[in-house]
Amino acid sequence: MLAGKINLQILLVQQLEKMKAYFQLFKFRLASLVVFSGGVGYALGAKSENVWSEILLFSLGGLLVTGSSNTINQIMEKDLDKLMKRTMNRPLPKEVISVTEALVFSMITGFAGIFIFACFFNFNTAALALLSLLLYAFAYTPMKTKSPVAVLIGAFPGALPPMIGWVAVTNQYGLEPGILFAIQFIWQFPHFWAIAWVLDDDYKKAGIKLLPSAGGKDMNTAFKIMIYTLLLIPLGFMPWVLGMTGIESAMIALICGILFLAQTFYLMKECTNKAALYIMFGSFFYLPIVQIAFLFNKI
Repeated sequence: MLAGKINLQILLVQQLEKMKAYFQLFKFRLASLVVFSGGVGYALGAKSENVWSEILLFSLGGLLVTGSSNTINQIMEKDLDKLMKRTMNRPLPKEVISVTEALVFSMITGFAGIFIFACFFNFNTAALALLSLLLYAFAYTPMKTKSPVAVLIGAFPGALPPMIGWVAVTNQYGLEPGILFAIQFIWQFPHFWAIAWVLDDDYKKAGIKLLPSAGGKDMNTAFKIMIYTLLLIPLGFMPWVLGMTGIESAMIALICGILFLAQTFYLMKECTNKAALYIMFGSFFYLPIVQIAFLFNKI
């Protein structure tokens, strides 16, 4: 009787560990940020204010597709993740779940997300979501160990969520979703290069090459981070120019852009991990603040 209870407890603990592992495969915090930007695009494109139930369904589809692509990424990088301190405790390197289990999980979640987009929204939304998954998992992921061009490739799927949101509610392309894409596309360069700067030593253990300069953490990389951050300032005005939002959000985007840019000058001066860390955290604040400003100042 006692042995049976102990076995049941062990089985329960194992199942809880697996559930936790599946949650980790999703990279839920990262997926939530992706889904948030998609929801902003949906809300900006909506004619009615009463679309929250639709946004919830859209967010579920986005979460499933993003979780699927994150899982495929970890399957492909399982052996590399073992080499890095930041990733060695992920479910696959620790063998909490098998590659087969992770693959089945990614297929189920990916198909479910695409199904939601195709059946409840439109074909264009499903096609863009599938394109984003394929680019992230099968173009960006393998390129990370080959060339810094990986950041450029990864910027495309990374910038698609707000466009996908707009297309989901309007079933139309145009300048409006294009500018939402452009802002998030350009933002990713200082964001990911700052992360790559901070984690460069860990990345080197796995042969991951993301910094744009051959010298790595040097003035050339810092200068490129500054240039891309500078481009965000005029881009932040474009939703107002296109009549999507009011001037108030444009001014908020301007202020955030200037503060973000100031951090890059500090990096150019110091070329240290500390300065790059400031940019990394600054990028985490910049995008949601600007997108929320667009949302609340929608015309």
